[in-house]
Parts: sequence; structure tokens; C-alpha cells
Amino acid sequence: MPRRHHESHDPFDDGEGNAIGLTRAFSPVEADDYFDGAVPTDPFDSPEPQGGADFSDGFADDSADGGLAGSAAFAEAAQAERAPRHAGKHARHAKPAAEPVTAPSAFDDPELPLPDAPAPEPIPEYLRKSKRMRRILIGVIVVFIVLLAVGGVLAWQLLQTVQTTASQQAQNVTQEVSAIDGDAAAKDASTATAKKTTVPDLTALLGLTQDEAIERLQHGAQVSSTREVNEEGNPVKQDVRIALTAEPADTRSGTPTVYLGLNEEGRVVQAGYSAATSSLGYGSLSFSDAVRNEHIIEKTLAEAGVQVPDGAVTLPEDKTAYSTYASDGTTLTKEYCSFSGEVDIDGAPHAWSAVLSYDYAMANATGNLADTIRTIYVYVNA
Repeated sequence: MPRRHHESHDPFDDGEGNAIGLTRAFSPVEADDYFDGAVPTDPFDSPEPQGGADFSDGFADDSADGGLAGSAAFAEAAQAERAPRHAGKHARHAKPAAEPVTAPSAFDDPELPLPDAPAPEPIPEYLRKSKRMRRILIGVIVVFIVLLAVGGVLAWQLLQTVQTTASQQAQNVTQEVSAIDGDAAAKDASTATAKKTTVPDLTALLGLTQDEAIERLQHGAQVSSTREVNEEGNPVKQDVRIALTAEPADTRSGTPTVYLGLNEEGRVVQAGYSAATSSLGYGSLSFSDAVRNEHIIEKTLAEAGVQVPDGAVTLPEDKTAYSTYASDGTTLTKEYCSFSGEVDIDGAPHAWSAVLSYDYAMANATGNLADTIRTIYVYVNA
């Protein structure tokens, strides 16, 4: 059957080249003009009709040539127009793909800043003051300990110096005394062995009155002092000191002196004498040498009229028994020893006594052993 041929007229074709025959009221708008957050559905995106329905009826020619060709052209044109528009829409509104997040590492980038450490809590004011006070106390304690140490060292050095000086002084004195002990011929340079005075006969004064004794003594005898004695059991009631002014005086011990002890009747019951050993010609003898070797006690008593055998007078074996030392325990300051005994005089027993004294005070001050004051005393009783 012959196909009908009529001229097709597209009701949507307005003759201005609109391919799908839409009026201007349905002109396509841009996505930005109506986008409200959801992708609009394109009327042309619907799936193909089920059952092979053909929508070309009424829009194209029934002829095999014109109808099929028009439908195919229309579909391709619509598809081509939709593709770029939907591609732009999806490109603008598509979310970027999430990239994997990797924690930063100090080994990946040395300049990558590390997270800040938490700020330290502020130190309370009382703790700061406490720490400062502890430092001050520690400093004071250290200084105090240092001062104690320095003071102890200085005190120890001072003590050592004093002990050394005292020891040297004692050693010097000991050496000088030892040298004198070893040299019996050593003499005082100022007196040598010259005898300057004589010892008066004391036994001849016993039983005389004061005036008679002074006349008997001569040698410029003058009374220098008197003293009353009131001691129970002591026959001496008055002491009289007589200076022999005509005799040469010693620069250290003075002039030779006579001592008279008077009883109640004014008679001499005790007579004594004192002089510097140098005036008697003994020089700078050591204490022990004067007693043991020179027999100074026996010889002086003999001159006084009391005959005592040599060797009858002895010193104690212990030197400390007649020696006095300074507070340091080594410096010799004095040697003093007394002796006594009995002897017959004209058939009558008489008691005698003697004292030898060496005073080193001036010698220690000057450092010259010759400045020692050496004095001898002898007495005889009725």
C-alpha cells in the first residue's frame, strides 16, 4: 500500500532553528541560575521506553526515509547538547576525593614545627623565697666553716711558734749552762777570779751588843734597817741589817751585808753575811758546779769562822728540787737551795745554815747569762 506522503510540520519548530522545537519560554538555563543543592533531573535523561515504544509518531514523517532519519537525528542532537551541560554541572558540584591524611613527622621535614609543650605552672612566691633563703644559709655556713678552719690553722701556727721560741730559749740556756758545767775555769769577764771582798768572822760577833758588833766589823759598817721579831720559841727578837759601805758594791746584788739577830738583852745570838759570788771571786759558775766542784758553801763558811769539811754540802739529785721554771715549763727562772748542819766551835756545838741563789730573770730578758744575779748567804747561831 502506497505510503501517504504529506509535508510534515513540527509544532515545536518556530522556524528559528530550534532543533527540538521548544519555545523561548523553555530555553535552557545555566545551572548556576537555578542550582539549589540538588542536581535537577533532565527531562531527556529518562530511560528508553519499555516495549520498544516509538515516540517519533507525530514528530516525523511516516516514510521510512524521513521518519527514521529524523528520529535518529533528533536523539543524537539532544544527547550531544546534554553531555557538555551535565558534565559541567557534575564537575562544578562534585566533591573532591578525600586524600589520605598522614600525621606529620619530624623526620619528614626538619623545619616542620613540633607541637608546643604545655606551659609550666608558675612557681609560688613563697617557694622562690624559700629557695633563696636556703642558698643564703648554705653560703653563710660555708663561710663560717672556712673561717673556723682558717682560725684553727692560725691558732695552731701561733702555738707552734710560741713552743718553738720557748724551746729555743730553753735550749740556749741549757747549752750555756752545760758549757759552763763542762768548763770549770769559765769566769765572769767583768770580775774574772779576782776577789773583791772578804767574809767577816761571824763567830766573833756572837754575844756582842749591836754597837760592839759594828765596831768589830769596821769596813764602813752602817745600820741600814731594823725589824722587830715576835715569834714564839724564837730567841731572836730584833733583826738588824748592817751594810759594809767600804766594800766594793756589785752592780747586780749591791754591797755586802751583815745580819745580826738580837735577843731580849740585845745580845747577838745569830750572825749572817751575804755577798755576790762574783765579789768573792767565783765568777759565772753554774749552780751545780759552784756547789759540787768549787765547794762555795764550805769555803764561805770557813771564812766566816765555821769549819765544814769539803763534800759535807750536797745538792739533791733531782734538779727540779731546787729549780723554778716559767709557765712554758722549759725556761729556767731561778735556782735556789738551802743547806744546814752543826759544828763544834771552841768545844760548843753551833748550828749553821747557808743559801745559794741564782736569779735568771734579767738574763732571760737580755739573753746574756752573765746578767744572772748570783748571791750566797751564810749564818751561824750561838
